Amino acid sequence: MGSVDPDSERQRRIIAAASQALAAMHAGEDEGALDEVAGAVRSSPNSHHDARELMLLLFRECSAMVAALGSGGTTPVRMQVYDDDGQEVPIDQADPPVRTAVRTLLAEVHGDTDAARAQIEIALRNAAPDEMATLMVQALRWTIRLSTECTNRNLPVSDWITTALS
Repeated sequence: MGSVDPDSERQRRIIAAASQALAAMHAGEDEGALDEVAGAVRSSPNSHHDARELMLLLFRECSAMVAALGSGGTTPVRMQVYDDDGQEVPIDQADPPVRTAVRTLLAEVHGDTDAARAQIEIALRNAAPDEMATLMVQALRWTIRLSTECTNRNLPVSDWITTALS
């Protein structure tokens, strides 16, 4: 009998946690989404690694959808950051977790996974728990919005995202 590949098992767990979090967020249960992620990450023997990989998975998926929208869409993709009043703010004036999210996504969009990983590592080492929650919420919201836009334009979306949001 063959043994289970620990990397594929970890990837399956990470995708399952991301799927459950997306489904909860899509249903309007932001706290439930974060609880799903936190529970999955805490149950892992290497929780730091899994938290990083879960966020990188979401940002990689967002990057792929941004690329699809940029090449298959009629309107270019534009990154914007808004404050609590709905006013656009420059990225350097945004809250630290939002800046991290934008920088991570831009690194992925430009094919620099190492820089994206470094952004997440810095956040995991230095951010307060509520800042990490904000970063995760941002990644989940972008995944939902981008997948909706890609679906509306008949552009590809990963099956696990489509399933989570159906």
